[in-house]
Amino acid sequence: MSQKNLKAVPQGAICAEGLSKRFGLCQALKGFSLHVPKGAFYALLGPNGAGKSTSLALLNGVLKPDEGSIYVFGMNALKHPLEIKRRIGTVPEELALFERLTSRQQLLFSARMFGLCGSEALRRADELLEVLELSAKANALVASLSKGMRRRLAIASALIHSPQLVLLDEPFEGVDIMASEIIRSLLLGLSKQGVSILLTTHVLEIAEKMATHLGIVVEGRMAMEGPVELLKQQHQATSLEALFFHTVPKPKTASLALSFFAQKREEGP
Repeated sequence: MSQKNLKAVPQGAICAEGLSKRFGLCQALKGFSLHVPKGAFYALLGPNGAGKSTSLALLNGVLKPDEGSIYVFGMNALKHPLEIKRRIGTVPEELALFERLTSRQQLLFSARMFGLCGSEALRRADELLEVLELSAKANALVASLSKGMRRRLAIASALIHSPQLVLLDEPFEGVDIMASEIIRSLLLGLSKQGVSILLTTHVLEIAEKMATHLGIVVEGRMAMEGPVELLKQQHQATSLEALFFHTVPKPKTASLALSFFAQKREEGP
């Protein structure tokens, strides 16, 4: 085959192009594209209903796109889904945990799903329980754990097989400040080790402190994407919040509410 006929394989941790996904009459994604370099800490931002969770479901193989391509570490994810799943750890927003298992049993079950067993699986399970400060709950049923503890356990389950890429949908949702710091420290540590991380979050402060790259999704399309500092320079933004609202229109609700109450004060009782 001649060089002219050879098609370049997309590189990077993730290269998704032209993704579309429809649910009945709802078009969740419309030509959505996303590029995550290897080793990047990528924050995927956007308002509710923009398509963030749908895009993650396509990337981890839970859903198939109606159109478009997905490459993970240069491999076609739509043609080799099982190979891709072995290299990815996923934490969905709705946690998929077995409530009648103990925390350690949950991790050992996850380990077996990735081909780990015996002493190696137990070693990794206990290491993750310690790192995520869940050792005291190793023999407690998942059903008895708090929401923050469940979130940490789900992250441990996603990391049990030492994935090269971690996808997290709202990992800081519903966790207290202590759990948030544990998760943040773990993810930053993984990033320093070269693990590629993609997370969705509504907490701009967290993205500001952690992300090296970001994408902003608006109505099913990627509206802005690139290295955080470069995007700030290009748009003369001093913060991630300013960059976000440069792309996503600010809601009018607050100003309308102020006008309403001002009018009521003028009218009097």
